[in-house]
Amino acid sequence: MALAPASIPPPVATGGPVSARTYLLPFSLVVGVFFLWGMAHSLDSILIPHLQKACQLNNLQSTLVDTSVFLAYFLMAIPAGILLKRLGYKFTIILGLLAFAGGAFLFVPAADARSYGLFLTALFIIGCGLTTLETAANPYAAVLGPPESATSRLNLAASFNGLAVFVAPIIGANLILSGKEYSKAQLAAMPDAIRSTYLNHEAAAVKLPYIVLGGVLVAVAVLFFFSKLPEVRAAEAEPSEGGGFFAVLKHRHLTWAVVAQFFYVGAQVCVTSFFIRMAKQGAGVDEKTAGYYLAVYGLLFMVGRFIGTALLKYIASQKLLSIYAVVAMALCAVAVFGDGAYVIYALGGLGFFMSIMFPTIFALGIAGLGDDTKPGSSWLVMSIVGGAIMPPLMGTLIDLRGDNIQIGYLIPMVCYLVILLFGMYGYRVKGRLV
Repeated sequence: MALAPASIPPPVATGGPVSARTYLLPFSLVVGVFFLWGMAHSLDSILIPHLQKACQLNNLQSTLVDTSVFLAYFLMAIPAGILLKRLGYKFTIILGLLAFAGGAFLFVPAADARSYGLFLTALFIIGCGLTTLETAANPYAAVLGPPESATSRLNLAASFNGLAVFVAPIIGANLILSGKEYSKAQLAAMPDAIRSTYLNHEAAAVKLPYIVLGGVLVAVAVLFFFSKLPEVRAAEAEPSEGGGFFAVLKHRHLTWAVVAQFFYVGAQVCVTSFFIRMAKQGAGVDEKTAGYYLAVYGLLFMVGRFIGTALLKYIASQKLLSIYAVVAMALCAVAVFGDGAYVIYALGGLGFFMSIMFPTIFALGIAGLGDDTKPGSSWLVMSIVGGAIMPPLMGTLIDLRGDNIQIGYLIPMVCYLVILLFGMYGYRVKGRLV
């Protein structure tokens, strides 16, 4: 999730003037980092149903994958900022890459032991690495060049994050998902040796993709280490007269935005985490086909971001957000009550209509904050902990309703209702329209 560089001061290069060519290599490396963390998040959507099968989990247990990753974001947000201040962009990014790689390599012993607890530990470490990376890479992409083009650079880098949302499910469907599925009754009827061999083979399928991912991450970290990157720093900001970290919540529209962002991230993670199981149950497709549909969902998400950005030139952001929220609620209703191809269409449509929600809520939330922009932005970043909380609620509802995946999509429907209320009423700054 690339954040808007709303409060990033203009860049200052130490050691003399720099040219656009000086920024080309570091920006290219940063773009690669955006793609890699997009791969990590998107592979989780493949990993969740796969580990549910390999480790014999219920729906609630399987959502702890999301909890591990997004809880790391919440806990590491402040420490990552401290690291960035002390180490600078280059070494903070290297540290994030190495932590990310360490978590990826930990998948090997986790698969060998078929230990879900060890998988969750690996994912938490990956989440810590991702938090560190995003904390450094987002502002670094913004300051690598003229300040007037900072937003364009950040959106360009973020587009490669969106590309990963399309690519990762294709890789995961081919390298991780086996297509071999057995019911609980069939597994229970198997001899112990055959059942154990099958489950161990399923668990082992994750090793090669994550070994390769870890190797790429180490290689990129080495490139960063040996590359002569410009010592770009932010210009010194003027002393702030804004309120404290909690005092900033006096801004009613910011408080609304934090709540809306919490529910948005929760909805997005719910939709993607249960996508494959939803496609299997609602549309009757096999897991590999569902994985390819997940790639189409990612493509629609990426296309939706470009189209939504264009529409925002003609439609007020809060109005477009409200329209998209209403459509998303309707699509959730189709997912819950429909069947066959209609379920697939609804899931794909959710990707398209969620595409602009995160940056739009973020921008509306910090509008008019002035000196309170930085603490306000911190609250909006921390609100992504919704991705750790909402999926377990959805998993619990599904388990309580006899493994009915479709009924679980009532959870993201409620989330979109909160976003609609924000788009209609909560975005107002001090009683006036933004």
